[in-house]
Amino acid sequence: MTRQGAALVAAFVLAGVALQADTLVLRDGRRVQGELVAVRDGVIEFEGQRGIFGRERVRFDREDVLRIELDGVGGGNRYDNDRNSTRDDRGTDTRPSGMRERSVSVEASQPWTDTGVNLRSGQAIYVEAAGRVRWGPGRQDGPAGERNSPRNEGRPMPNRSAGALIGRIGEGDGLFLIGDETGPIRVRDGGRLYLGVNDDYLQDNSGSFRVTVYY
Repeated sequence: MTRQGAALVAAFVLAGVALQADTLVLRDGRRVQGELVAVRDGVIEFEGQRGIFGRERVRFDREDVLRIELDGVGGGNRYDNDRNSTRDDRGTDTRPSGMRERSVSVEASQPWTDTGVNLRSGQAIYVEAAGRVRWGPGRQDGPAGERNSPRNEGRPMPNRSAGALIGRIGEGDGLFLIGDETGPIRVRDGGRLYLGVNDDYLQDNSGSFRVTVYY
């Protein structure tokens, strides 16, 4: 855990005013209440209460987190880091029951694919993606994108892997990485969900990802 993360954890615990949301359980035994934002790229983004009125977002290495107990996405469900999956209180691997699903083909040559899914602010979704795309001469990858990918300012997400599956809500600039993660992603803003490939030049791309969104 980063030094900043440790300091924020202490602030959240001492605040004494818990947000109505999720509980982050750290490997050292501490529990932090707040709101899960995303689990992606080996990092857990969490927004908790700081002080009486403030909220602040912090990122944790996934290895420092034992589990995340999710509130409001199905009775007793939690993200269990030891199994890298959502689990219910009976210990079986599952995503919350009763979720709708929508399957789409995300073409690598198109800037964005409309999923037809409308999300509300704070809603948790789950994504399963398969397939490979060619995003340049001699370059092809699955939904996680290129390993050890260098930063490229021309990409929609410059500091994320080239060719990776990414998402966007509505017409805004709030992009987020999906990759090959199957854990919960809680969207910050409400609106239409669009999916795309993190690449700066689409004209030489081919192939597609087969994506199912659970919402």
